[in-house]
Amino acid sequence: MGIQGMELCAMAVVVLLFIAVLKQFGILEPMSMEDSSDSELELSTVRHQPEGLDQLQAQTKFTKKELQSLYRGFKNECPTGLVDEDTFKLIYSQFFPQGDATTYAHFLFNAFDADGNGAIRFEDFVVGLSILLRGTVHEKLKWAFNLYDINKDGYITKEEMLAIMKSIYDMMGRHTYPILREDAPLEHVERFFQKMDRNQDGVVTIDEFLESCQKDENIMSSMQLFENVI
Repeated sequence: MGIQGMELCAMAVVVLLFIAVLKQFGILEPMSMEDSSDSELELSTVRHQPEGLDQLQAQTKFTKKELQSLYRGFKNECPTGLVDEDTFKLIYSQFFPQGDATTYAHFLFNAFDADGNGAIRFEDFVVGLSILLRGTVHEKLKWAFNLYDINKDGYITKEEMLAIMKSIYDMMGRHTYPILREDAPLEHVERFFQKMDRNQDGVVTIDEFLESCQKDENIMSSMQLFENVI
C-alpha cells in the first residue's frame, strides 16, 4: 500500500481507517427500515445508559433511525455500553495484524474520549462520528487538529505530528509500496510544517492549520471522502 503524500491528507487516512474498522466489526451496519420501538435505544440492557434519542439527534446530524442502527452495532460490540482503551486497541490489532496499531489506537481513542474518563460512551462515539461524516469542513478540520494536538495545549508540535505519522506507519506494517525509508515519517512532518507553520515559530496553531488546509485542494477533496458512508 503506497502512502506517499500522507502529510497532505493524513486526516483522511486517519478517519477512513477508523471507518473501515467500524464497518469490519459491524458497528456501521446498513440502515434498517424496521421500527425500533422496543424501548428507546434499549436502555435497560446495558450498564451505561446513553442519552435519549431526541437529545442525541439534537447534538448530531443523524436521524433517529440512523442513531438506532448505530446503537445496535455499538451494543453488539460493546454490550456494557462503554469501550475502554484496551478493547479499542484489540479491535485495531485484529484489523491490522501485520503491523502494530497500539499507538494509533491510543491517539484515536483519546480523540473520541471527549471527557477524558478512559472510556468511550455511545454519546462520544456518535458526536465524533457526526462531525467526521456530516460536519462542515471547518468542524472536520478542528477534529483532526484535536487528534494531532496530543497534549491538548492548542498547538501541534513536530514531536506530536511525528508521533502520529509513526503510529500510522507502524500500523500499516512493512507491507507498503514503495518500501518506506526509516526517515520517511520525519520527512513528511518537515513538509507538513513547511506548509502549515506560517510564521515559522516551530508550532502549528489552529488558525494556521485551518487556513493552510482550506487552501489545499488535496485536503479539501479528502474531506468529501467521509460523506455518504452511512
